[in-house]
Amino acid sequence: MRKLMGLAPLLFLLAGLSGCASIEPYGNFLGANAPATLNETLAADTVKQLMVLYPPASTRFDLGQPTPDAYGSALVESLRIKGYAILEFEPDEAASADNPNTAGPGLNLRYVLDAPASTNLYRLTLMVGSQSLSRAYVAQNDSVAPAGAWVRKE
Repeated sequence: MRKLMGLAPLLFLLAGLSGCASIEPYGNFLGANAPATLNETLAADTVKQLMVLYPPASTRFDLGQPTPDAYGSALVESLRIKGYAILEFEPDEAASADNPNTAGPGLNLRYVLDAPASTNLYRLTLMVGSQSLSRAYVAQNDSVAPAGAWVRKE
């Protein structure tokens, strides 16, 4: 029993540190060096894949991040055109514990768009609810093409 009491402060410290490590950055991390048509092409491909897995007109996506970048804006617009309901991210509402929209009936949707250093590859990862979808793209001659299939982690 005394051994357990001596470990209690260490367990509380580890639990606190694990809470700090769970914050993940989401968004578009490509910057200005991306090809001009990249965002629209990736958004169209994303919506095409989401339509296979989540039927429009019966799926609502709750954005778990702001979408001020070109990819996020193109994605939201394309999803709405295809018939998806979108609950956009509101930082003030997300911080409110008594807001019923923070834990709504929709699927939480977040994304990370980045590029490994010194390559012509781009990586798109979508987090939909508790699942993730990823795909790599290659840039050649001012265009972007898939470098492989979509990978789904359940």
